[in-house]
Amino acid sequence: MAQKGELGIIYIWNTTAYKPLGCLTSTSLSTTVSSIESNTKCHPGVTKKTAGTFNGSLSLEGEYINTTTNGGDNQKASHDALFLLQKAKTKINFKLDTNVSDATSVKYYGEAIISDLSADFGSGDDLATFSATFDIDGDILTEDPLD
Repeated sequence: MAQKGELGIIYIWNTTAYKPLGCLTSTSLSTTVSSIESNTKCHPGVTKKTAGTFNGSLSLEGEYINTTTNGGDNQKASHDALFLLQKAKTKINFKLDTNVSDATSVKYYGEAIISDLSADFGSGDDLATFSATFDIDGDILTEDPLD
């Protein structure tokens, strides 16, 4: 059964619990497997392919909200919190819950580096937004390694 995209939420571990990334507008999990090609005399004129390295990344976009200063929503994380982690070159632990309304939904866990982070502060009535890319380090798990 198809589900609404709004039900997929990314969380980051804050040393005691997972904290949701607040006000996201889109979330994307991308995985790839590199292709290793070889041409040998055993199979002249034929390219053989073998699966290589598995890689993954998470991309997200959202509304910029204050989550780190006095008066901010410290129950969530946003660009400001991610910026501090990225600047410190901190590897994060993440959880992607594919359907927060269903306790049995698929959940993905892993470690990542915040490789790209940007904030956009438009003019007029435009809302401030941010985007980020997490380059996943290691495997993507379906069980919580921190549990």
